[in-house]
Amino acid sequence: MKRLAAVAILAAILGPAEAGHYVRHGPAEAGHYVPRDIPRDIPHDIPHDVPHDVPHDVLHYILHAQQQDDDAAPRNSAPLTLLQINDVYSTLPVDGLGGLARVATLKQQLVAAGRTPLLVLAGDFLSPSVSSSVFKGEQMIAALNAAGLDLATLGNHEFDFGKDVLLRRMSEARWQWVVSNVIDRTTGRPVGGAVPYVVRTVGRLKVGFIGLCLTTSEISRGNLTGLRLVEPFAAAAQYLPILTRQGANVIVAITHLTFADDRELVRRFPEIDLIIGGHEHAPLTVTENRTLISKAGSDARWVARIDVDRRPNGAVERFFELVPITSALADEPRTAEVVRSFEDRLSTDLEVVVGTSSVPLDAEDMWVRTSETNLGDFVADAVRADAETDVAIVNAGGIRGDRVYPPGPLTRRTLIEIHTFGNIICTVALSGRVLIEALNHGVSRLPAASGQFPQISGLTMTVDPRGPPGDRVRAVRVGGQRLDLNRTYSVAIPDYLLKGGDGYTVFAEQRVLVDPEAGHLMLDALEKYVAMRGSIGPAIDGRITMVR
Repeated sequence: MKRLAAVAILAAILGPAEAGHYVRHGPAEAGHYVPRDIPRDIPHDIPHDVPHDVPHDVLHYILHAQQQDDDAAPRNSAPLTLLQINDVYSTLPVDGLGGLARVATLKQQLVAAGRTPLLVLAGDFLSPSVSSSVFKGEQMIAALNAAGLDLATLGNHEFDFGKDVLLRRMSEARWQWVVSNVIDRTTGRPVGGAVPYVVRTVGRLKVGFIGLCLTTSEISRGNLTGLRLVEPFAAAAQYLPILTRQGANVIVAITHLTFADDRELVRRFPEIDLIIGGHEHAPLTVTENRTLISKAGSDARWVARIDVDRRPNGAVERFFELVPITSALADEPRTAEVVRSFEDRLSTDLEVVVGTSSVPLDAEDMWVRTSETNLGDFVADAVRADAETDVAIVNAGGIRGDRVYPPGPLTRRTLIEIHTFGNIICTVALSGRVLIEALNHGVSRLPAASGQFPQISGLTMTVDPRGPPGDRVRAVRVGGQRLDLNRTYSVAIPDYLLKGGDGYTVFAEQRVLVDPEAGHLMLDALEKYVAMRGSIGPAIDGRITMVR
């Protein structure tokens, strides 16, 4: 993504906004911050317009950083400063942006300026990454402890290593876990000693927090042994009244939910002033009714700074700035040392060159999870070659990296970045009828990007994203031949899908030809595929044709 200058728009927010309706606001009142020019390098997937309706009790500003240099600027008198990160898989910068040591510096700069910032993480950080495949998230806990994380909730990837590892990691953390809807069946309480809500007094504000994690099929059932997930809206209904009774005059939901669920949350619970959200990997800042929903993008490439105040008349003010985490922020030494120590511990074997790629490999989530990509083709081809099957289906959520890898050497580290989960290749026997059912499930969430989107090998198909879910796939051909609904095909899949992951429940009902006990690691299959060829140059070849 391009580097992002701080976005500048003023929105005074009023009365229920029409869902999804965003327009530029008109002239502002005297003294409000109004941009002269909106930066043109905002990533296209950041909605930077605001609703046309404006509640009288909330004032919300999205600001140029330079507008806040003046000590007398209204934001600087706001008692509460929240620094948001989410979906952080790397402790180091990614393509020049991010790095937890830089985030630590940003927080320390605010402390030095007399602020009392709270650094908040909205889930997904223990996994997946190259380091997490070795350290099981220990490196993230250590780095976030050093960086001064204050509050966090769980995301779906915190469960990747199962309950025992999760409990160990939670016990190592020095911050407050806020988890309202994940219950340990042994204790009947929130997992890992977390609290379901917390109220903190910050100056003249009394701020209440809840923490909500998604409960969808993106969490493998096997990783939830001993845990119970409570539906997020039910948990919100249970704890929000407690915050009100305890006198909270600002309510913040730290969530790891889909954007659609975040919007539904604020429709049902309009008392929420702010959602600090995760799960989506692109920066996203919108207003739903009176509530600001913020997602800061992945890997701490940006930090969302949100300053909150209440006027004497009770109006809530929120000042928002998306801060790019660049080399302009020096590394905070203590955090940098922790990060470096874990990097040094990684085996030198990870730097072994397995082969080369003659072309860029596109691992960007926004494409891998919505369309055919050359990296998706490579991964699916490697899985099918290893399993020697008619077809391979790989869920896009199992392909990581979220970047374009340049042509050149492919190391073991790179391959682990691309697939970090340690999945095992299984083989199932599917009729043509069931195969098309599975493919329809894979594309059912289009045009939204989703981890269930299928990257495929051995077949071609046409997809109509406008068709009804369950009936979007057309013109399927296997091995160049028209799909026979009654024929049985061998299909290679990750064991995650065999267990019903990403909602692929259909596979568990089929005859298993190669189970997880006998299958090979996907990572080994990728390495073998590259090593046998020496060099790869995958190209998009029309496996998935979208009807436009």
